[in-house]
Amino acid sequence: MTGLLADRAAVVTGGGGGIGRAISKRFAAEGARVVVAEIDAARAAETVAAITSAGGDATAVVVDVTGADAVAELARVAGEVDIVVNNVGHYLFAGNDFLGHGPEAWDELYAVNLRHVLLCTRAFVDGMVERGRGSIVNVSSVEAFRAIPSRPVYSAFKAAVIGFTRSLAVDLGNSGVRVNAIAPDLTESLQVRYSEWVSPDQADRIPSWVPVGRFGTPDDIAGVALFLASDLSAFVTGTTINADGGSLAAGGWFRRPDGTWTNRPVIS
Repeated sequence: MTGLLADRAAVVTGGGGGIGRAISKRFAAEGARVVVAEIDAARAAETVAAITSAGGDATAVVVDVTGADAVAELARVAGEVDIVVNNVGHYLFAGNDFLGHGPEAWDELYAVNLRHVLLCTRAFVDGMVERGRGSIVNVSSVEAFRAIPSRPVYSAFKAAVIGFTRSLAVDLGNSGVRVNAIAPDLTESLQVRYSEWVSPDQADRIPSWVPVGRFGTPDDIAGVALFLASDLSAFVTGTTINADGGSLAAGGWFRRPDGTWTNRPVIS
């Protein structure tokens, strides 16, 4: 523990599992009082128990952050907050196929991937501005910057998170409140379980898929969130950090076993 977040309070949406849990635990280890905002009560309780058993300070709020009234109640319970991590997002359900679905499915994707970011930011930002201190961290996706087949609506909302982050950062630049984003890729999470999806006989292919040679972990993203939430990034706002193992930079290039590269992978 280095105390980078000592005497600060943080809300982490989806803070009970995967990347959200890792962020919650890392923030608490750095001295923050963490509010774990989570729709799954069991996950929330497990995360709070893990934090408190390690000597940290955490509270669970079971909440669906896609609803305005629920977010207002979250803000009331949380009290004064210095950090908000808008981590919730989802793409593994119906509505991604643009030709096969319509407004109802799009609304569901909007609610979880963009509306919640707007609602939670709005609920806490006034207090941050009044106190002259705050950091908002939005979790987007690499899919905001490249095509993702069969998921154009999801991609559109993740790109909107980036646009919102930049513009709000400029609006709030003089207030002491910073706004940044993280765009993960190739990272183990509750929804993306590479450890289950990649069979042992294909493990040797991972260095060809990921430039850094391995998949990301929730702790990798938590480290980036800590940087953006703390004073280490005091001069950083309106920025998105691509925490993707180099996948966006590689731009479709893949490493061969002999160390050379190709943009024509063999499809098997």
